[in-house]
Amino acid sequence: MRSRPMASMWLATVLFVSGRIPAVGQERAKEVAGNPAAVQKVRSGRLTEAKASWWGFDPVDATEALQAALDSGARRVVVENMRRPWIVRPIQVPSDIEIVFEKGAVVEAKRGEFKGSNDSLFNIILRRNVSLIGYGAVLRMHRADYDRPPYAKAEWRHVLNIKSSQNVKIYGLTLAESGGDGIYLGTAKQGATNKNIHIKDVVCDRNYRQGISVITAEDLLIEDTVMKDTAGTPPAAGIDFEPNYAAEKLVRCVMRRCVVEDNAGVGYAFYLPNLTGASEPISIRLEQCIARGSNRSAFAFTLARPNPDGPARGLAEFIDCTFDGGSGPAVTIRSKPAAGCRLRFVRCRFIRPDADRPTTPVIQFLTRANETEDQGNVSFEDCVVEDAVERPLMKFNDWAGGFRLIDVTGTFIVRRNGMETRHVITPKWLDAIRFGQTFKRFPRYETKNKRWAPILEDWSSAGLQLRPFSLRHEATFVLYARRSDRVRFTLRSLQVGKYSGRPIEVTVVTPRGKRLRLGRVPFQQEATLCFEASETGLYRVPVDCGANKVQLVSASHPACVSGESGRIRLIGATGDFYFYVPADTKEFGVRIFGEGQEAVGAAVFDPDGKQVWSRPAITSPEQFVGQPGRVHQGKVWRIQFRRPTTGPMEDFYLQLQGIPPFLSSSPKTLLKPVP
Repeated sequence: MRSRPMASMWLATVLFVSGRIPAVGQERAKEVAGNPAAVQKVRSGRLTEAKASWWGFDPVDATEALQAALDSGARRVVVENMRRPWIVRPIQVPSDIEIVFEKGAVVEAKRGEFKGSNDSLFNIILRRNVSLIGYGAVLRMHRADYDRPPYAKAEWRHVLNIKSSQNVKIYGLTLAESGGDGIYLGTAKQGATNKNIHIKDVVCDRNYRQGISVITAEDLLIEDTVMKDTAGTPPAAGIDFEPNYAAEKLVRCVMRRCVVEDNAGVGYAFYLPNLTGASEPISIRLEQCIARGSNRSAFAFTLARPNPDGPARGLAEFIDCTFDGGSGPAVTIRSKPAAGCRLRFVRCRFIRPDADRPTTPVIQFLTRANETEDQGNVSFEDCVVEDAVERPLMKFNDWAGGFRLIDVTGTFIVRRNGMETRHVITPKWLDAIRFGQTFKRFPRYETKNKRWAPILEDWSSAGLQLRPFSLRHEATFVLYARRSDRVRFTLRSLQVGKYSGRPIEVTVVTPRGKRLRLGRVPFQQEATLCFEASETGLYRVPVDCGANKVQLVSASHPACVSGESGRIRLIGATGDFYFYVPADTKEFGVRIFGEGQEAVGAAVFDPDGKQVWSRPAITSPEQFVGQPGRVHQGKVWRIQFRRPTTGPMEDFYLQLQGIPPFLSSSPKTLLKPVP
């Protein structure tokens, strides 16, 4: 880092922490009346550079003056060091402006304001060509205030709230004590990312949720920036890359010479399960970045959850970085299917100075219970481990059961107690470091290139009554229809606990993949939707109800819940459910597991009604392997979900393996493959 900007940031931080302003500002600043003549010149276009104080300065509330200066049309506005903070309510930044904060200037959130859960200090929403430059200046809020009444608990009161904007520069500022993030890069308009964002020589200090959150960005460059002492609410990371939707982007995101330190959460966090194989491939690069101090973990990367489009593709590279300290592994890689994006660690240093946790590995791979694929596609090239004690270099905890680490390659130099050894990763060694159950593996049952028909050849709408049951977060319903049929179905939105909700947007995907928007289901209400079938085949209805739940109440045509994404997520569902086992199926699997410590009881019954398997309380994954033999006719099997004998029952998962992944509460609405 260059010494002058960092020295300026150090000075600004010292002044901020101590609460002191230079001696010339010890006396109370008086209200400034402003400069009406200069204001008129700005309005007429004769001046393109202005000082904010020309619109006045009120030391109690300077919002109107500062906002008027920004809205004046001046291309450059200087926010002076008034020897007292500019006390403001939320400020809206226009396009085509450079805001320069003088050295020692402080803009401070007004106490008692910012009651809205999204109220942020500076808002750059759907703007372009904006620069905020402030070497030695501080923008600060009041983190402790927002964490108690009369404030509603929220995590979105940011210092800089940047959404769907282009050509934005943030240089030299200290961004402190937000009720959310120091900088938030989100979206204000569907499909509109943040593009060409440059953050340099910035200090994000003592923010509530993150130092920086990157929800969506293209051509993002962060240089010589410090993110420290984040604490208040999870994730509490130094920086967190976390898209909310598959259409959002992490494209050409680069960090150089940045530092994360002493954050309550992870230093560098990447949480990408909302991106899929249909998203634009990621491209992330960190160069000469450092994690140090008491971050919970220096680095964490979570990629995927099962979905029909597979995991996000692309490349994330970490070049000449140092991951030091923390109470957990130096690097945690979770839910990283080998089919997903590649991770490269090149000439990185992993430092573990503590001797308190000798069983904690330097690098930790993890699966979650709902995984469906082998993990890996990670390389460690000429990396160095510096450790104080003998500990595992790497572990793979396979909580899903039955998966392997593949395509994990590289070399390490391990330095410990003055000794240096070289370690080469091999497939045999990767198998040896795996911990977890081993289940029977089944190839994914392909549904897309098959013809389908209802299990009842002679069916009518009157005979297709369903028993509604609840599915949580994301679900896909599958309906069979003939060409020109008028299809009707009813969905019900239900609340889980006290989670807030939104309408469920409903589309139908035709057999050829065309998407048709059908409408929406209001939160906590029912709605009947309909469409005309353009061809004969399966119509899929994917829905996302957030943290709440959805039910299929009725359908005019044979309908099931689909597990094509890899699993079906249910909540509180009990009773009998049915699935179809095609003719000549030698073996198939039924895999069940609870969410966290939540449990479910389950039993499986063969086509003759005989119970062939049961478990009273399932939390971690359990698998039933069915062996129907060479039966030359497909059969309907039954699974019964029960309240567990121990533990709470709420969320749980079902995977149908090696057979059609369609489940129904009525055997009459099942679907079968046909030649």
